[in-house]
Amino acid sequence: MFLRRERAGDEPAIAAVHASAFPRPESGAGEPPEVGLVDELRASDAWLPALSVVVIADDRIVGHVVCTRATIADRFAVLGLGPLGVVPDHQRIGVGSALMHAVVGAADALDEPLIVLLGDPAFYRRFGFEPAARHGIEPMHDWPGDAFQVRILTSATGDERGAFRYADAFDAVP
Repeated sequence: MFLRRERAGDEPAIAAVHASAFPRPESGAGEPPEVGLVDELRASDAWLPALSVVVIADDRIVGHVVCTRATIADRFAVLGLGPLGVVPDHQRIGVGSALMHAVVGAADALDEPLIVLLGDPAFYRRFGFEPAARHGIEPMHDWPGDAFQVRILTSATGDERGAFRYADAFDAVP
């Protein structure tokens, strides 16, 4: 397996990754919202091409993660992570971990101050994420405390406190 940035023409394969990684439990429910979310993010000014990473294995894209522009207190430019998806037949073999290491490293190299996400603490803790509340970062919705997390990067000043806001495209996600 190897990792690289998303490039033109990857869009259908990335959509397929998220469609299979986030199946809808209801039959006939259509595609999962993560598929449309990535398309909406890609079309927005929040899109950061250097932070859209894919994993190639078996001559196909089997995983994808993206960080997009977000804000804290409407004045600090930070990153919002998500979605992260891995096709079912490549889950639990390190693909998601490789994606996380790549996107965190890329964000740090780009001098981004921090990454915020909503996700499973048991998974994200191993990449240095911790509850955002410990750093004075408040969720934009009534999200479970430990699931709303932050990864502080080298360029953080400690002033990044207040209400977090994902890119506008996240507002349409159910």
